Amino acid sequence: MSICAQEARRTLALAGPIMIGQVSQMLMGVTDALMIGHVGKVPLAASAFAGSLFGFVFMIAVGLLIPVSIMVSRAHGGGDEVEAGHWLKHGMILAAVSSVLGVALMLWLGTQLHRFGQPPEVLAVVHPYYALIVISTIPALLFQVLRQFSESLERPRAPMVMMLIGVVLNIFLNWVLIYGNIGAPAMGLAGAGWATLISRILGMVVIWYWVSRSAYFSRAWPTSWTVGYQRSRFRRLLGLGIPVAFTLSFEAGIFGGAALVMGWLGSTALAAHQIAISCAAFVFMFPLGMAMAVSMRMSRAVGAGRLEALRPIGFGAQAMSAVLMLLFTVVFVVAGRPISAAFVIDLEVIELSVKLLVVAAIFLLADGAQVISANALRGLTDVKVPTLITAVCYWGLAMPLAYGLAMHTGWGPIGVWIGLATGLILAAVALNSRFIYLTRDGGAHVKLELEEETSSAV
Repeated sequence: MSICAQEARRTLALAGPIMIGQVSQMLMGVTDALMIGHVGKVPLAASAFAGSLFGFVFMIAVGLLIPVSIMVSRAHGGGDEVEAGHWLKHGMILAAVSSVLGVALMLWLGTQLHRFGQPPEVLAVVHPYYALIVISTIPALLFQVLRQFSESLERPRAPMVMMLIGVVLNIFLNWVLIYGNIGAPAMGLAGAGWATLISRILGMVVIWYWVSRSAYFSRAWPTSWTVGYQRSRFRRLLGLGIPVAFTLSFEAGIFGGAALVMGWLGSTALAAHQIAISCAAFVFMFPLGMAMAVSMRMSRAVGAGRLEALRPIGFGAQAMSAVLMLLFTVVFVVAGRPISAAFVIDLEVIELSVKLLVVAAIFLLADGAQVISANALRGLTDVKVPTLITAVCYWGLAMPLAYGLAMHTGWGPIGVWIGLATGLILAAVALNSRFIYLTRDGGAHVKLELEEETSSAV
């Protein structure tokens, strides 16, 4: 068996539970869209608008926390569990501070929603739902750090199970609170917000209890949460996290920007966009889960000095991602209509979303490739050049093209998605080229970077 195939099997063993966890997390949004869509297209459009604004700020905070998994994995690869615990402790503080600041920013933004040029009927119903999902940021980010810690120490299954249970709980609470079942008031869109908030709080409590009580993590679990903090660790996390946050904000920003443009085109376009983006985001969770495993395995390989394994890890993951995304491409093209009809009964929305799913099918392969290569580079702590690449591809090219095709040609909503596809394809090519360049000569360039990093730390 080739070394790429061997590394692919190892990556898949770690990635499998992470992918299921990511998919279950996305299922929360998909089920929200499905259940809200049966209330009407205006609540569905409102959830798309609120989700686009929330997602932009939330992804910035997530980007700040991604280095926790990188540093924990590197410490684990080097056999230093205590060091892994230090990174967890600093990551939890960073999560708490960034989530509170993010909530404050998003709640202020909630007072300015009228400035985004959305349909009046959407603005009339969006506020309670928006405020509730914003508040859920705090438990969601704390859960994210504990989940990364568990996965980085090669225990991905329990967080996966917790997220699956969270989806089931969210569906049940949606059924109760959106539609007013078992004696509860029918809250409509706001009910979906309450369901998300309750599910995320319970998820955070459960994972804290499990990690803190598990014997497996006892060596790494911090002995004190009140002392032992170091500025150098926060600087290291932020030095890696800020560029990653910018990278994720560029990607989340173009999808948020796309939702705003769709809102300018009307509630039908915005509702169809929500259906298509929910489906594309659901599929994206598969390569994203694999990419997260790749990042951890890259960090672990660096910590263990296995630099010759870097390319096989990356190439094996790319091959698996390509197979998955090609399968979903066929599904989107063949079954676009029944998929769209499952969300809403409005025929105009269904027809448009079918067309958007065809465009989505075109860029699925590139979307998988770019997230694998981006996370591989993060595992190597290469974050600045990828940030520049995504800035150029997404905001220098994709967003202007999406706006121009939508507003100045007859392509309308289809033009928005063609612009998005163009940016993702270009980013995939550039990021993969960067990974191939850095891992040349058996990882010699990475070794040089590590030596420079060590000497600067000393």
